[in-house]
Amino acid sequence: MTSQADSNILIIGAGTWGCSIALELARRGHTGIKVLDGSSFPSAISAGNDLNKIAEEANQPSQDDSDEDYFWHRVHEIAMKAWKHDSLFVPFYHPTGFIDAAVSDDAYERCVEYAKSDNATLVPLKTKEDFQRTMPDGVLQGDFPGWRGFWKQGGAGWVFASGAMKAMHVEAVRLGVHFVTGDSEGRVEALLYSQDSKTASGARTADGIFHTAKHTILSAGANSDHLLDFKSQLRPTAWTLAHIPLSSEEAALYKDLPVLYGVDRGFFIEPDAEKQEMKLCDEHPGYINPVIEDGKFRSVPFARHQIPAEAEARMRLLLRETMPQLAEREFSFARMCWDADTVDRRFLIDTHPEIENLIVAVGGSGNGFMTSPAIGVLVADILDNRGEIEERVKKMLRWRSETAINRDWWDSQGRYGANGKVMDLRDVKKWARIGDKRFSVA
Repeated sequence: MTSQADSNILIIGAGTWGCSIALELARRGHTGIKVLDGSSFPSAISAGNDLNKIAEEANQPSQDDSDEDYFWHRVHEIAMKAWKHDSLFVPFYHPTGFIDAAVSDDAYERCVEYAKSDNATLVPLKTKEDFQRTMPDGVLQGDFPGWRGFWKQGGAGWVFASGAMKAMHVEAVRLGVHFVTGDSEGRVEALLYSQDSKTASGARTADGIFHTAKHTILSAGANSDHLLDFKSQLRPTAWTLAHIPLSSEEAALYKDLPVLYGVDRGFFIEPDAEKQEMKLCDEHPGYINPVIEDGKFRSVPFARHQIPAEAEARMRLLLRETMPQLAEREFSFARMCWDADTVDRRFLIDTHPEIENLIVAVGGSGNGFMTSPAIGVLVADILDNRGEIEERVKKMLRWRSETAINRDWWDSQGRYGANGKVMDLRDVKKWARIGDKRFSVA
């Protein structure tokens, strides 16, 4: 027998964006906010439940910018205002600097374009000695074969991802937001609609409860595509990460490093202070898990705390070229990290064009965490019908199903690495065997 639980605002998804939206709405005085998620908080499969994410301060937005540039500059401006000045977010931003580099000629051209578009002073890096000078002696011992790039010494770095997400959650709860999580109580099986299907009225969870609400906000990350027909606008895509343990002495040496991002190799960020582990990612256009349902192509995400053996090999190549002293060290943790790509990699944050009382906030496209403080602002402005966010920005966020007609599901979308191709998880022959164990390092 089902029962009903009423609320004013129902948010589906308690990940990075769901927490940001709940926090901003509560800060603005909204009440009766409920958040549903199928995993306990923080979710082990949330992309935001991570050691760290790259963060960059964008150029000041200008009316002379193209619509695309203006959009990104404005969204970054909103987000960085929080990372640098909001007392909740400030502790988690580390402006250590950023190195943008590549090996292949086409990837390096992307670095050059990045350098031309950035108003900051960038230091060219052309030799292994140039790269080694960006960090303390003993860190970058590799030969950097073929590497070229630029060093941005300020205005970029990283954010402590899981710490920020937990802080948003704690503050939202303090302000009265109700989180319902777990495989039964929190897992949404379907959205609820009026009899004519023209109005959203909430969601039904796995335990049979009908959670009704005046406003429903769908922000379930890569799993959003399972709950609503997005007309092929979303492509759930997975990337791969691993942690490498360091000794106390190494962790002290590697502290406050600039982020080293190889456009066609991968990146690493300084180790976390608690577990003394460094996060590594191999760079590639992503993995998808294709299925055909009702004659339609979809990519279906799944959780796995392992990575393909080929991804581990790419990470070890990154280490051999940059920090060979760590190249053979056993990894302590690994997982697939899912996000949802829109066709143009801009976010999709809008009222649904055909269903009343439904807002979608999806399509992080690999840029969702660093801009997460802005997501709550963007969604709250739509709900409040405020004019603070310019129509120029809202236009770029709109529901745009026409862009996904005959979508190329294998489009690399300007990403490099792994031969520049989106990879099919059905083709993975071997998975790495990386244990989530902690061990001391000599």
